[in-house]
Amino acid sequence: MLQRGIDQTSMVIDDGKDENPEFSFLVIGDSGTKSHYGHHPQREVAELMLAHKDDCRFVLHTGDVIYVVGSHEYYPANFIEPYREFLVGGENPKNIAYDRMTFNLPFLPVLGNHDYYDVPFAYRWLTGSTLRLRRMLRYKDFEIGWHGSNQGDAYSRAFLDYLAALTSPEELHHHLDQNYTGKTDTGRCLRYIPGEFTRVPNRYYSFRYGGIDFFALDSNTFNMPSPLPTTQAGEIYRQELQKRRQEIDKEEEQILAISDRLNPDNPADAEQLDDLSAKLDQINEVKIDIEKQLSSHQSPTIDFEQLEWLRDRLIESWHTSEVRGRILFFHHPPYVTEATKWSQAQTLAVRHRLRWVLEQVKENLGSLTQGRPLVDLIFNGHAHCLEYLRIADTGYADSHIPCIVSGGSGRRPRRQRSEGTELLEKFTELPSSPIRKVADSLLYVGRYGYGSQTRLPYSCVRVDVQDGYPLKFIVRPLVAERVDQQWYQHEMEPLML
Repeated sequence: MLQRGIDQTSMVIDDGKDENPEFSFLVIGDSGTKSHYGHHPQREVAELMLAHKDDCRFVLHTGDVIYVVGSHEYYPANFIEPYREFLVGGENPKNIAYDRMTFNLPFLPVLGNHDYYDVPFAYRWLTGSTLRLRRMLRYKDFEIGWHGSNQGDAYSRAFLDYLAALTSPEELHHHLDQNYTGKTDTGRCLRYIPGEFTRVPNRYYSFRYGGIDFFALDSNTFNMPSPLPTTQAGEIYRQELQKRRQEIDKEEEQILAISDRLNPDNPADAEQLDDLSAKLDQINEVKIDIEKQLSSHQSPTIDFEQLEWLRDRLIESWHTSEVRGRILFFHHPPYVTEATKWSQAQTLAVRHRLRWVLEQVKENLGSLTQGRPLVDLIFNGHAHCLEYLRIADTGYADSHIPCIVSGGSGRRPRRQRSEGTELLEKFTELPSSPIRKVADSLLYVGRYGYGSQTRLPYSCVRVDVQDGYPLKFIVRPLVAERVDQQWYQHEMEPLML
């Protein structure tokens, strides 16, 4: 690739419209679940999207394309069928192989944690014991399969230009000459042609559209918590983590005991099971975060190559006169108020590593930014909600960036945390370290209410990019809400960013 001057982290979208400074796109995330308990939230969101399909140029997907593990056997039911109108040949979705998909409207994804999960890990994640496995198998939305993602290989075959499938040098050379005819500032690159060739070049990549540089990242490879301190304070914290792990094991047992008494074929029980299952999901995410912290005495594996790539490309973008803005999208949010996410060590790790990149960019650019944020907008998933946050003055180079979490497109919606909408952060481990506000949540669309009044909003967003500089957006939240076994679709008041 290097010998041919090919940049395998860039692409161009060849739709004949990429020079237009006014355009729209859709954002979805955490979508990849099947129909459960007699309804299909993901399909409801897809139908919301269809009303905007002709007006939009592409779809960004913020990760977790397939639940619970990214197994290839779930792509037909959990992706191809719900998004069939976005696929060439979608009128006969059963004839589309997961590794042969061609999109008539570009789908541009990033990897979520579930797209990386494999079968043994997932069984441990969801069950923890044979008893729990037998219990979970009773429920209609139990979706693990027997293959797993093979550490993201199924995702790669579905969406990436999978060069490993080419069996000879001649075949590879022909493929490169045919499909890598795009040109960017960094050399030749992949040409994404809607309806013909719709592969992205890498697990992280960039493209330019309407004068905006988009950067797609794989946050799974830089979200490992930092090692616990080897001090007495570190040992006390380790014991607290172990105690917390025991407490949530008991809480899980209590939820499973209640679930045992419910009948998934009864609509009222099914709604309660969905709420309990959402709690189990959150409990298991906390378990994973605790396990990662307890094993962090090993040197954390951090993808510095990707982070340095992002740093260099952002610097290059700011030095390119025709670029009027920059957008990042990746799975794990650095800022979020969903019930369990803010306190997770993975959230802190992503936030600190993004700051590490942006601080270097800021130092390199000096006064070139003229006080503007280094990035105009960040999109994330992982939290099962729709949320708009604005970063405050953090004292770092991530200050004042607007963030949209679009992770409510199919998997069980989650509640907002009870602590409120202001996010506070302690900046050092010293007892006297100040605590300051680092972000505000200005909109949260997630699960709320209880019993028959439980409201389950599933969502995506349409983003209208305005002409001119500095960059301005109109963000339109699109919501399909399930209340008392009925669906209601509506568009919320737009956000002017």
